[in-house]
Amino acid sequence: MAMTAQLVSPERVLYEGEAEMVVCRTTDGEIAFLPGHVPFVGALGIAAVRIILPEKGEVAASIHGGFIQVSHDTVTILSDVAELPDQIDVVRAQTAKEAAERSLSADPENPEAKAALARAELRLEVANPTAAHA
Repeated sequence: MAMTAQLVSPERVLYEGEAEMVVCRTTDGEIAFLPGHVPFVGALGIAAVRIILPEKGEVAASIHGGFIQVSHDTVTILSDVAELPDQIDVVRAQTAKEAAERSLSADPENPEAKAALARAELRLEVANPTAAHA
């Protein structure tokens, strides 16, 4: 039994198709959705979304805030910034990470630098998941 998953940004639909499970992090914590899940609406933070496909494999995306809605075996993810691994500029993300780390070394409480570091680290993780777990 599968459900439908939709991953949508303002520019395009990044994924629409069947899913066995969808895993994401809401502002309240990590959650997974399976077919038959009760209706749900939640706010997303800066985190990866994983859409587990019925025939092996997954679609992973870097999500920088947004919303998730579950209704009638359909999971809809709406985000202002959503990137699939092949859309991420790894060099740019690494440069942004280094700049954020420099800013945080000067001011460890800088909220903009903390958010920039979280976004850069997420992009690097989604672009190269094997390196993130090595």
